[in-house]
Amino acid sequence: MLNRDVPEEGLVVGDVGTVVHVYEDGKCFEVEFLTLSGRTVAVATLDADDVREVGEREVLHVRAV
Repeated sequence: MLNRDVPEEGLVVGDVGTVVHVYEDGKCFEVEFLTLSGRTVAVATLDADDVREVGEREVLHVRAV
């Protein structure tokens, strides 16, 4: 889950993505963000501080892009 907005990719805090690659022992991640229908919105390289794991008791929220 994003901890900060990434306006150049159209991403906002709280967007949920999938880690597709881990760099430098977890210092950076390549993260893919999808629509609910499976269309890729963005693939971004993010620092470890930019993301966090989702919690087991969190609920997803949907927004239009």
